[in-house]
Amino acid sequence: MFQEPQLFFRLFAALAMGFLIGLQREHSHGGPGREILAGERTFALIGASGFLAALMSDQFGQPLIYFAAIAFVAALTAIGYFTEATQKGRVGITSEVSVLLAMLLGGLSYWNYLGLAVAAAIGATLLLSLKIETDKFVAALTREDILAALQFAAVTAIVLPILPNTPLGPPPLDVLNPFNIWLMVVFISGISFLGYVLIKLLGADHGIRITGFLGGLVSSTAVTLSFAQRSIKLPKLAKPFALAILVAWTMMFARVMVEVAVVNRDLLRVVWPPVVASGLAGLGYAVFLMLAKRRSDQDAVHFSNPFDLLSALRFGLLYAAVLLMARSAQVYLGDTGVLLAGFLSGLADVDAITLSLAELARSGGLSLDLAAKALVNAVMANTLVKGGMVLLAGSASLRRAVLPGLVLILVVGLGTAYWLL
Repeated sequence: MFQEPQLFFRLFAALAMGFLIGLQREHSHGGPGREILAGERTFALIGASGFLAALMSDQFGQPLIYFAAIAFVAALTAIGYFTEATQKGRVGITSEVSVLLAMLLGGLSYWNYLGLAVAAAIGATLLLSLKIETDKFVAALTREDILAALQFAAVTAIVLPILPNTPLGPPPLDVLNPFNIWLMVVFISGISFLGYVLIKLLGADHGIRITGFLGGLVSSTAVTLSFAQRSIKLPKLAKPFALAILVAWTMMFARVMVEVAVVNRDLLRVVWPPVVASGLAGLGYAVFLMLAKRRSDQDAVHFSNPFDLLSALRFGLLYAAVLLMARSAQVYLGDTGVLLAGFLSGLADVDAITLSLAELARSGGLSLDLAAKALVNAVMANTLVKGGMVLLAGSASLRRAVLPGLVLILVVGLGTAYWLL
């Protein structure tokens, strides 16, 4: 038995979610001289009806009460639909399905699935509001795009789950985990596909920029390689690609700071100047690229298949090779130097070495100064590897756009570290 304050709160949530969906439908299709199936008030009442029907079903132990209420609302909605279809020739059923959704959300509210109900209400409202953008996206799709989406789905949903999630052997082979390596292949494929979708929806400049920001939160390396490879086919977008790459690099520095802050705040106080200085240098150059963008960068460009399986596989092999090299150096060189280990680890993955150094410094295994120097080596090595990817895999125009930023980040970071550490 629920207490009354809880019931009132859930009833209010059901009303609010119905009102939100109805408000969108009223805004999209209502107005003077235009009649719609249901507006914000009707949708709110439908949400409350779903809540009360669920409550009565629960109290009387009769699930049929809830289903009868749904059937009644569905019947009224069907009558309204057929009337409009006969008189006006309308064939869309978006509003009718929205009515049913509001009814179901009311039931979810009563059964205390508030998080799910709110997420569904917001997601549905957002989807309804993006009608123009989604119609534009669907109209721009080609058969090649659909095949690319199917390939990405196969790589993600079929291949990944069947791979073993265990190391291939003892050190240094312990870093070669087929599942983790293929997970990186999936990620870089997702970066390319996400960028393509955003470009289709938002246009080239905005889509590329947002992809750089979001991708940099997880793997700036994947973003770098993805855009470097695409710059070969799309040289006119070299400057937007360079901007996205610099934004992703800047996010890497921010991510390192967050990781250190979580594990070891004492180390954060020592290491933040060179890392933050490097990030600000990259951000400053990204702003310069954005302001210096020429008109030719905005010319219309045809985008081909967003999913390149061979490029993704090459990245997976590159990632595995660098990971094995760094691990082998750590195993066979022993404790010849934490700085060398930091540099070699940073070649493959900056997150792992960041967390390891922060933990060792916290437990007393390393001094703060030594850990800070090794961490700077790691982030500089990681930046150097990504710069190498641009130089080796990118177009000439992309290399010209990124190289000054790469030099600036390395000089500022290493210079600040040499001066302060």
